Amino acid sequence: MRFVSFEKKGKPAPGLLLDGEKKIVDLSHCVPEGGSLLDIIGNGPDGVARAIQAIDNAGERDHVSLSKTKLLAPIAAPRRNIICVGKNYYEHAKEFHDSGFDASAGKDAIPEFPIIFTKASTTVVGPGDPVPASADPTNSVDYEAELAVVIGKGGKNIAKDKAYDHVFGYMIVNDVTSRNLQAQHKQWFLGKNLDGFCPMGPYLVTADEVGDVTKLQVTAKINGELRQNAVVKDLIFDIPTLIECISGVMTLLPGDIIATGTPAGVGIGFTPPKFLKAGDKMEIEITGLGVLENTCV
Repeated sequence: MRFVSFEKKGKPAPGLLLDGEKKIVDLSHCVPEGGSLLDIIGNGPDGVARAIQAIDNAGERDHVSLSKTKLLAPIAAPRRNIICVGKNYYEHAKEFHDSGFDASAGKDAIPEFPIIFTKASTTVVGPGDPVPASADPTNSVDYEAELAVVIGKGGKNIAKDKAYDHVFGYMIVNDVTSRNLQAQHKQWFLGKNLDGFCPMGPYLVTADEVGDVTKLQVTAKINGELRQNAVVKDLIFDIPTLIECISGVMTLLPGDIIATGTPAGVGIGFTPPKFLKAGDKMEIEITGLGVLENTCV
């Protein structure tokens, strides 16, 4: 199933994408008034069952043409910060270590334990939304194509062999970053948290439809040029390890988003670095999860 959030009377509404990605079934009646996709996720199997029933019962008035509405970030207003993982592909860890921008660099390029940071909910924008690269005072904006895991069943101290039982689905995230701010402040939070620096979408695909997530291919094109190209199996710390690690410290909640890290090929991996500027178009694609397109302004 492919869940989306779309604009309805100026507010986010949950929906399901059907008919070759051309039609949305409005799921607004499956959630409380003013509710969102987070309510469906939080209701677990019952929430999904109601969504399936809504498809069967949908009339014409419940169908929305994709061409006549605007898709938003699937989780347009996260309840708390997006949990992110740094330096989690081998080749990217090496390129970042060698770039001169890694204030966390030690003797070894490959981290011994997962590097965890967060992005505020105010960073979230949706597919097609502009990314305000001009807001970075240091003119060092970079892109990062990433697979995001969305938690379904919450929990604490989740064991690796049970981790996938807690995954609702997957989507694309672009962890846009100010590299100079990231380096200057020694801790990554400010460089990662400019408003509008976390495009996500276009939809949230349930885990059962994705199947073996390790086989998914992650790519990024900038102005049509292929820059990043990897498969999820190349993660240093795989998804079960990340869920076990994070839940060992904090309780994961339904709807929590974990961005799993970016592959090699980011702007700082080039000499000189290829930073983003106004007018640059970013296209992030992950197998079966669609294409997330955003343009810098």
